[in-house]
Amino acid sequence: MAILTSVYPSGTRVRVTQQTPLRAETWTNEVEGVIQRSRQAKTGSWFAHAKDDQLWLDRLEIRLDDGEIAVLNLDQYSVVEVIQP
Repeated sequence: MAILTSVYPSGTRVRVTQQTPLRAETWTNEVEGVIQRSRQAKTGSWFAHAKDDQLWLDRLEIRLDDGEIAVLNLDQYSVVEVIQP
């Protein structure tokens, strides 16, 4: 995967849509806010033959309009849209 810091710089306003596919339906969640940080971070889960023997995830930290910080794990079901000011 591409390094996220070059794709989504801090201060960018985005809308992130994430989907969870189920057998008969799909759950969809949408979050909008300003990027605080984007990075690849390892989890506490062990994963063989990956860097440092850990599973690495693309993470996006955004500040929502009410001030809450949301940490999103991005996957193949995530869509990030840049919102123009």
